[in-house]
Amino acid sequence: MWESVVDRMLRRLVVLGELTVEWPDGSVTRYGRPEQFAARARIADRAMARALCLSPVLALGEGYMDGRIEVADNELFDLVALLVRNRERGGAMPKWVSAVQAWRNMAKTFALRNTPGSARRNVAHHYDISDDLYRLFLDRDMQYSCAYFERPDMTLDEAQEAKKHHIARKLRIEPGMRVLDIGCGWGGMALTLARDYGAHVTGVTLSSNQHRTAQARAAEQGVSERTDFRLQDYRDVTERFDRIVSVGMLEHVGPPQFPTYFDKVGELLDEDGIALIHTIGLTGPPSPTSPWILKYIFPGGYVPALSDLAGPLENAGLWTADIEVLRGHYGPTLHHWRERFESNLPRVLEMYDERFVRMWRFYLAACETAFEEQHQAVYQLQLSKKQYAVPRTRGYLYADAAARGRSWAQAAQ
Repeated sequence: MWESVVDRMLRRLVVLGELTVEWPDGSVTRYGRPEQFAARARIADRAMARALCLSPVLALGEGYMDGRIEVADNELFDLVALLVRNRERGGAMPKWVSAVQAWRNMAKTFALRNTPGSARRNVAHHYDISDDLYRLFLDRDMQYSCAYFERPDMTLDEAQEAKKHHIARKLRIEPGMRVLDIGCGWGGMALTLARDYGAHVTGVTLSSNQHRTAQARAAEQGVSERTDFRLQDYRDVTERFDRIVSVGMLEHVGPPQFPTYFDKVGELLDEDGIALIHTIGLTGPPSPTSPWILKYIFPGGYVPALSDLAGPLENAGLWTADIEVLRGHYGPTLHHWRERFESNLPRVLEMYDERFVRMWRFYLAACETAFEEQHQAVYQLQLSKKQYAVPRTRGYLYADAAARGRSWAQAAQ
């Protein structure tokens, strides 16, 4: 019974490319039409077919993690991309799947409250597993957010350096400025602003691992006196700052906390200050987070649409001085991460079991697919208290690039 339901689902869904499915009884069915884009999978048992009917996205990820959906290691991205491309560009999903999606979207206010206690637990779930894992696939500065590919042939290290300096130019950093880095990660952005621009940077994180690493890196680079890394919730910060930067943090805030977040930015920002918020965002209407991502990767996570942010921004009394949409940058970033993860697989297996490896492989493939096949990009929101705190045009970002700090090429040497 359940195999026949999955069969009907796939016949409606797959209209682009070809999907080959082997069923538990050994029979094989092909969906779509032969094209360059093709993928194969084997469903190992009937219970897996039932799970795919009830919650397709969650079941696909769990089935691959558990080995109950078998896909060749080098074909996982093709499978995920084929399914997502068809869902986005013409294939139909059953009505009950759409109904569950709509219900989850309405329930996000309750599900993503992200109180201080739950926020700390959520951060620990993802970031406190092991710095060594992240060192295997991130750039050498451990930037765990979208890079900025000024040229398509940039290396990952070059593109991450370019991202940091692009943000620094938007912040109009001058020596001696007091900067707050909300969600500072392993300290890369804060260290760059302190080392290359002479700023005094306070970085806050809820990750114990990140906090320790950031402090150690500051000492190694000789900027401990210009940096203050704290294991602290941004909601508990009370000082005022000339500049505020937040890279890859807003995705962990959740809709119920958006007003608190932007009110806090407004409260902490000096009257002549500038803030730069770098976040993943939807270019379409609000949509709930993947149930698999919520369960296994980013509990409490939510990718906002601009309409999610408009009200909280307006009520915070801040000027939206500029919004830049970075398209075509995160897909290549994730591709670099995925290639590095695969090339370091023997070392990953020394630290974790095969189920963890499949989980991480699915995570990276699904995220790369989201940026290549879905309405998902990166927003850089430049905010200020005063209209003229920021120049009227973007010319300053490029005219004085060489004069402000080191260029990405110098920094990457």
